[in-house]
Amino acid sequence: MNKKKQGIEIKEAIRLFLVDDDALFLKSLEIEFLDHADFIIETFATGELCIQHLKNTPDVIILDYQLDGIEANAMNGIETLDKIKAYNPDIPVIMLSSQDKIDVAISCMHHRAFDYVVKSETAFIRLQKIITTIFKYKKMEKQLNWYMDRM
Repeated sequence: MNKKKQGIEIKEAIRLFLVDDDALFLKSLEIEFLDHADFIIETFATGELCIQHLKNTPDVIILDYQLDGIEANAMNGIETLDKIKAYNPDIPVIMLSSQDKIDVAISCMHHRAFDYVVKSETAFIRLQKIITTIFKYKKMEKQLNWYMDRM
């Protein structure tokens, strides 16, 4: 995401929401992202907290599928995903889960998740690649919108 100010290109940091009820995993994910790129990161232990902060306009949300470790009756990842998409369908949401089940991944995709990642040793690398893809897609979309406006 770049802006031009007086002919100078300024890069804006990507605002990333991390939502997971596992505090240790959440902190390690935050550290990994901050070590590898210039992100503005907001972390949330519940889907409810994430929803309350959507006004901060995240560029990407990484959302845990379960979300029942803090409160037994808390919104799960799918319910949170649905509320995010109702608020703004253009926010890319990557679902993250310890469940390596195809039916869980399919359910997430049916609820308009951008992608599904299984928590593993390679999860961070996969998340990096997906976020890169999201911003390549957004850049192409902006170029296409510019092109379509000229027609």
